[in-house]
Amino acid sequence: MSGIFTKAMARNIFYGGTVFFFLLFLALTFNTTRELPQRDNRAKLTPAVAAGKKLWETNNCIGCHTLLGEGAYFAPELGNVYKRRGPEFIKAWIKAQPTGVPGRRQMPQFHFSDADLDNLVEFLKYSSEINTSNWPPNIEG
Repeated sequence: MSGIFTKAMARNIFYGGTVFFFLLFLALTFNTTRELPQRDNRAKLTPAVAAGKKLWETNNCIGCHTLLGEGAYFAPELGNVYKRRGPEFIKAWIKAQPTGVPGRRQMPQFHFSDADLDNLVEFLKYSSEINTSNWPPNIEG
């Protein structure tokens, strides 16, 4: 076996692989820096969106829900809930919690004000407008 695979061959494979993957890394980095400005929606950031994100974080919504695939899988994905259900449904659903249906997971009652609900809905609307390249593949998350 040592006559077929020498140290020089191993070294060449190592250096060749290193160069190949370094060039691949550079190509992917270039592609990302070219694509990201086209996907940017920072112009849509408003104070209401920022306030909604703060509510999302301070109430640990990601502890149960996923947002664009990140978070816990205890409750539904909310990255596209604005498109699926609309703002009025979201507000009514949050106000109606917990539902008290036996055998179902229950969302706690957060006692949000109407302004808080509006801000949270604006954050979910902003999240639904992020170009995720059609993620999640299932419309129901």
